[in-house]
Formats: sequence, structure tokens, C-alpha cells
Amino acid sequence: QVQLVESGGGLVQAGGSLRLSCVASESISGANGMGWYRRSPGNQRELVASITRDDLTNYADSVKGRFSISKDIAKDTVYLQMNNLKPEDTAAYYCVADLRKLLFKVPPRWDYWGQGAHVTVSS
Repeated sequence: QVQLVESGGGLVQAGGSLRLSCVASESISGANGMGWYRRSPGNQRELVASITRDDLTNYADSVKGRFSISKDIAKDTVYLQMNNLKPEDTAAYYCVADLRKLLFKVPPRWDYWGQGAHVTVSS
């Protein structure tokens, strides 16, 4: 059973920064995609950022220019650097993974989810 373990959440003031980490229990080298979702009370979940096996990244409009996703293959870890945080960024953040090793790039299928890391941004 693949596990994704997030860390790095917490309480921060508006304008501050946090970095979330997600360690996978199996290799992410060649994985079709990795990403981060978030869900806040009363809102639908939102795909915040994703990264392909070729390191192509994609971001939700709400976080463009403020958040950055990256990965360290040697550590089987994906990061979400969050800068200039706003109160509306308050949410539970979930690491997701499509660990399929495919010959061709396809739209991701988020088979695996972490347990969530809570981020609270105070005004």
C-alpha cells in the first residue's frame, strides 16, 4: 500500500510563507504526476498545483505567482512552497500521486492521497 505523508503545515500570518513536504513510500521517479489539492470548509476541493514526470508544472489561478511545486526524486519527496499567504489559503492540503510509469504522458489519475496537512493563515 502506497503511503503519502505530508508535513509542514501550521499557523502563519498573512504575507508569510510555509513549505509543505510529501514523502512517498515508493519511488516517484518516472511517475506520471504529483500534485497538491486543498479543501477549505464550505468549499470544493481545488487542485492547487501539479508537476509531471518531465517537471512541467501547472497552478490554479488563485495561487499563480505565489506557490511553487517541485520534487526531489532522490528523496521521493514533493514540495509546495507557499509565499505571500492569504487568509483565503487556509485549508487542508493533500498530496496526491499518479505513480504509473508510462511510455507516454497522459492526464493524471490521482490514485493516492495523503492524510492532509492543515494550513491556517491569520489576517
